[in-house]
Amino acid sequence: MFQEIAAQIAFPSLFPYSVTFLGFTSVVGILGWRWWKQKNIYKSLASIPSPPRNWLLGNAPQILAAVKQKKFFQLLFDWSQQLGPMYVFWVGYPTLVLSKPKVIEETIVNGMRDGSLIRSKRASKAWNDIGGPILLGQTGTEWQWRRKAWNPEFSSSGMSRYVEIISQACEQVIEKLKAAPPPKEVQVDPLFVELTMRVISSLVLGIPVDGKTASPEGPPLDVLKVYEAMSILGYRFLRVATGGEKIWMKYLPTKNSRDYWAARRQLEDFLSPRIELALQMREQNKTDLEQVSSLFQESMLVKIAAKEPKYNRETLIAEAIELLIAGTDTTAHTLSFAVAELALNQKVFQQAQVIVDQVWQSRGGINTENLKELAYIQAILKETLRLYSIASGSTSLTAQRDMMIEDQVIPRGTKIFWSMLGAGRDPEIYSDPEEFLPERWLNKNTESSPLPLINFGSGSHRCLGEHLSMVEGTLMLSLLLRYFDWELVNGRSSLENLQQNLLIYPSDRMPVRFQLRN
Repeated sequence: MFQEIAAQIAFPSLFPYSVTFLGFTSVVGILGWRWWKQKNIYKSLASIPSPPRNWLLGNAPQILAAVKQKKFFQLLFDWSQQLGPMYVFWVGYPTLVLSKPKVIEETIVNGMRDGSLIRSKRASKAWNDIGGPILLGQTGTEWQWRRKAWNPEFSSSGMSRYVEIISQACEQVIEKLKAAPPPKEVQVDPLFVELTMRVISSLVLGIPVDGKTASPEGPPLDVLKVYEAMSILGYRFLRVATGGEKIWMKYLPTKNSRDYWAARRQLEDFLSPRIELALQMREQNKTDLEQVSSLFQESMLVKIAAKEPKYNRETLIAEAIELLIAGTDTTAHTLSFAVAELALNQKVFQQAQVIVDQVWQSRGGINTENLKELAYIQAILKETLRLYSIASGSTSLTAQRDMMIEDQVIPRGTKIFWSMLGAGRDPEIYSDPEEFLPERWLNKNTESSPLPLINFGSGSHRCLGEHLSMVEGTLMLSLLLRYFDWELVNGRSSLENLQQNLLIYPSDRMPVRFQLRN
């Protein structure tokens, strides 16, 4: 139809030349404007190291190639090793990358507090495009309201209510490993993904962790399908956030668009029945409907829906998707890397087993009361996070006004990013940074301030699930140490061949050979 209409329009003979001329002048104008901004507005950044870049495209080719190869965070780390703890890359606008942990923490906390830094619009739009409007990384009263709503559920005291559920899920992993046929070679990363997804789905949505008990409130959790949908949305976020894809491209007839909409439908079909039921319970002012299980009645979803009337179907779906994504891969991949480092560091492995055995024998198991006695296991998790920062800084900030970072003027409009892989290896903060030394987190005799652990974020935007992640990781690792010895099937290469979707993960899925202890 469009071709017929176009054929009936008598274009002037000069029309094609006019379009060509206008297009050319537009491109020249944009390039000229960028050149002027770089020479004037961003001139103070000229003294900061920068990786080699194309005169026209800047560093966009390297960035987009790294995203496609799932090596974006590795590229930022490599540049920090080459250029130092503060450098700038250009993709039409400048992005300042930091890799000193204390500078990162002070910049985020102070900048977010005084309003000089906000989440970039592109990153916020990318997050909202995952499943709907979500108040992630925002500022002001709306953000404070969201934190106030969810903080009690994820606090350390709040987590104590869920230790039994977490323990049940961890024990299921142990039973699967025991049942594996000799030589018990198991890819642990998918196993931990299932663990963490079952836990977060149980806490937030009230779905039984055993995967067998019927859940009358909605469809069962299909881990593989839900995880695939989450992975598609997570990778799309990264492409949009780094400029490799525009949000409107989801409407094009491409494979990426079809995958995106299929993933959205998969998650909404999974979440909608429970969210609609929670809202129905709120409207009827009832939390004890006969057809509703006690686990669902006690879920975070029902509690939040009941006490926060601002939430509706759309925003609760968005929150649930974000919590599923944030509560699954992060802890799962951390556990995989911790298991690998223990296999390669036998002294640490043996000491950890001794501590777990002592606690187990004195208490008859691992429970809420003796979690505090497993500080060494928690130190193993912290050391793992230092070396393998799973999230590694996935959302940039934007300078709202000129500001100072490390005595350097940073102009308004500059994007601020950070390399967590670089920060975790800062030799000024962490002695012997390439060594796996959990003891560094237990040193109470040091006269300096405690070691920074910024993997969960900083300030008012610190990760909601920090306590959940540490409890889950401590319980799972302790049970593994109690029941098994193990070694890596592929050796150190499992820790060297890493990839990245939205998060960093082992590309070989971390195959491990387990042996039951006598």
